Amino acid sequence: MYKLEKDNIPDGVRDDAITLLKEFEGCKLTAYQCSAGVWTIGYGHTANVKKGDTISQKEADAMLAADLVGYHNQLTSLVLVPLYEGMHAALISFIYNLGPGTCKTSSLFKRLNEGKYELAAECFPMYCNAGGKRLEGLVRRRRAEQKLFLRDMI
Repeated sequence: MYKLEKDNIPDGVRDDAITLLKEFEGCKLTAYQCSAGVWTIGYGHTANVKKGDTISQKEADAMLAADLVGYHNQLTSLVLVPLYEGMHAALISFIYNLGPGTCKTSSLFKRLNEGKYELAAECFPMYCNAGGKRLEGLVRRRRAEQKLFLRDMI
């Protein structure tokens, strides 16, 4: 286990998080509205995106790298306990998808910060809805995040 530090993403975490994000976000080089109605581009990037925007694959990759650092930094402010690499990568995917505001008040982060790792892991399936509907893609994503979160504990 290691303590999170700002701007210090271990290579293993970076690789696992990127793999998970690319799998579940997919990459679209033209702006689209996600299931929650938010304008999105690249690998789920939402900042300053508007209808009609287009980017290159190189720009999509750069946005993902910058977003990963940003979400890592947000995660460091939310998590008060040490994490294994798999936990960190899973939580990057989780916060990337839900946003830091939702995560801050989530049951998952509450239990995590109490040091109740197994109980925190049980919370992943609670977050499978978007736009008021349960989505099979989110069900699969939460299972993958949960599995990665628990990977190093076993």
